[in-house]
Amino acid sequence: MSADPRLIIALDLPSRAEAEAMVETLGDSVGFYKIGLQMLAVGGMDMARDLKARGRQVFLDWKLHDIGATVEKAAAAIVGSGACDLLTVHAEPQVLAAAVKGRDGDRQARILGVTVLTSLNGQDLARIGYGMGVEQLVERRIRQVIDAGADGVVASPHEAALARRIGGPGFLVVTPGVRPDWAGKDDQARAATPLDALRAGASHLVCGRPVTAAADPRAAALRIAGEMSAA
Repeated sequence: MSADPRLIIALDLPSRAEAEAMVETLGDSVGFYKIGLQMLAVGGMDMARDLKARGRQVFLDWKLHDIGATVEKAAAAIVGSGACDLLTVHAEPQVLAAAVKGRDGDRQARILGVTVLTSLNGQDLARIGYGMGVEQLVERRIRQVIDAGADGVVASPHEAALARRIGGPGFLVVTPGVRPDWAGKDDQARAATPLDALRAGASHLVCGRPVTAAADPRAAALRIAGEMSAA
């Protein structure tokens, strides 16, 4: 069995050397990688460019969030580098509009709005000060992503069906918090299995520790790909 293009492996590792070793270990079992903030300070952008040069797809999970002018310039610089296929920003109207403007029509890099982090639940939102539950906030942000002309959302598997229903067939629904039955949930409050996430409407699955912390990462990635094939 070969790589499933819907599976994105999170390289949330302490150093570039460890991330490179993981890519080497995974070989042809994975073709899509997420580089998040943990890798940013240890050569994340250089690694993203190298992965692209080797024919891999790259998800830069930077979660941009700043005033519109800053997000616009940051998005322009990141997209202009040619280092990513997916880029995240927080799903707030001003931020989304700025990122889309900064992309300047380049559809090679797709802009994703982060709805509600998968580590949060309704009680957490209340503590932050939101006067609505998770599903209400996710729905509002999905509609704001569409209004801004962005390409999709990052949402938990529990809201994947909602995102698919509102966004339609071409909308990207990228779901972190994917945990096979044989792996722990770690810090994910709203997790689901790969098969359940895809059946709910996810277009891509992000999976980290069940693969990168496995005794045999390549076998774990292929096992997940096998589960995904049922969808």
